[in-house]
Amino acid sequence: MLRLIYVIIMRIGSIIHFVPKMRKYARHPERYSEEDCHELARIMIRKVAKTARIHASVYGTEHLPSEGGYVLFSNHQSKFDALSITDAMERPCRVLMDLKRSKMPLANEYVALVRGKRLDRSNLRQQVTCFREITEEVAGGKVYLIFPEGGYVKGQTNVMQEFHGGSFRTAMKAQAPVVPVALVDFYKTFGRNSLRRVDTAVYFLPPILPEEYEGMTTLSLARLVQGRIAQKIKDVTGEDVLPVCPEKKETAIA
Repeated sequence: MLRLIYVIIMRIGSIIHFVPKMRKYARHPERYSEEDCHELARIMIRKVAKTARIHASVYGTEHLPSEGGYVLFSNHQSKFDALSITDAMERPCRVLMDLKRSKMPLANEYVALVRGKRLDRSNLRQQVTCFREITEEVAGGKVYLIFPEGGYVKGQTNVMQEFHGGSFRTAMKAQAPVVPVALVDFYKTFGRNSLRRVDTAVYFLPPILPEEYEGMTTLSLARLVQGRIAQKIKDVTGEDVLPVCPEKKETAIA
């Protein structure tokens, strides 16, 4: 929390500058392309990361498809996860975000800027519509980021919660590649009352192609993706991040 407060205080000028600009870009898609919005987001993210003293090493970008739609499925640890993944992407990346959290200051402008979706957990009909729209956009060539845990664990480790199979239906119906993303040590970003430099890592793993998951259930695919992410984290840190600890679940920012 200390780091977050520090960033807000030190970057108040940037916030005053960027919020109206983000809103303008989001309101006028006829004037600002998705690529323009993506670059604005990356500029903002890098300023925040520099002030917050968060350094994210990025690996495996060669695994990202250069064309066509696909869905990134990542483990979730902090409020900075979606931002770091967005910054690591050369192509524009839309994000699925919890409706309530998406209405928070800055998060509201961010999800609108990247043309993401807001998921209302209390409205089943809206959820069905939301996932259908994501499926159509991915089939049309867009890239989406989804956190299938639905939240993150407050703690001092890289522990994961169970991945929800339903979120994988979007990629499966769109017949799009599924790209697992392993985040390491992001729980340190805003989970500690410290301003010391934090080193984190983003690992883009080899995509799982439609012909590989053909015939699988959404739950089976969820377990496959989570298993690969867990193995990468274990290879890097030595931590066995499974089994999960759902009792400490916190609603996700994205």
